[in-house]
Amino acid sequence: MATRRRRTPDEAKRLILEAAGELLAAGGPAAVQVRAVAAAIGVSDAAVNHHFGNREQLLSALLRFGGAKLKSELHAALGTWTDGPADPAELVRVLSALYADGYAELALALHQSGWRDTGSGLLDEVVDHLHAQAQARCAAGGRTPPTREAVQLTVAALHQALALEPLFGGEFRRSVGLDAAARERVLDWWTETLRTTVAGTGAARAEQDR
Repeated sequence: MATRRRRTPDEAKRLILEAAGELLAAGGPAAVQVRAVAAAIGVSDAAVNHHFGNREQLLSALLRFGGAKLKSELHAALGTWTDGPADPAELVRVLSALYADGYAELALALHQSGWRDTGSGLLDEVVDHLHAQAQARCAAGGRTPPTREAVQLTVAALHQALALEPLFGGEFRRSVGLDAAARERVLDWWTETLRTTVAGTGAARAEQDR
C-alpha cells in the first residue's frame, strides 16, 4: 500500500489557493465556496478552514495570492525588457488577464464587505523600469524624458482601467457608441498611451537652448 505523503502547511495553502483561483476564473467569487475548494483537491472542509479560518479569510488570501501571482508575472515580463526597449503590450496583457480571471469581481466583493487593501507598491517595479528606459532612450534620441510622476500617473490610470474593465468596460464603451469588439482596441490604445508617455517630448532642453 502506498504511503500517503503529508503536505506541509505552505504546500497545503498553495494547493487550496490554486484550486480557489480556478473556481474564481470559472464562476466568479460566488463559486469559491469552502466545500467546492475542498472537493477540488480531495480534502475536508475542516482542512480548508484550518488553514484560512473561514470563507471570507480565504477570499482575502486569494486576492493577495492573485497580487503575488501578478507581481511574479510582471517580474518575468520585465526580464524580457533587459534585451531591448520596454514593451508595454506585455504589461497590458498581464494586467488584463489577471482581472479577466475573476479578480476584479473578487476585489469589488471584498471591498463591499468592508475589506480594504492596505498594501502599496504593486507596480513600483514596472514604473522604475519604464522610467529608467525612458531616460536612457530619450537621452540617446535628444528628447525630454517624462518625469517619474508622469509614468506613475499613466500606469495608475492603466491599472484602474484594466481592473474595472471586466466589471464596467462594456457599459463605458456603449456610453460612447462602441461595441464589445472594441475591447481589444481599448487595450491597444492603452499600449500606445504608455509608449507615448515613455517616448518623452520634443527635443532635449539642451538642444533647445543652443
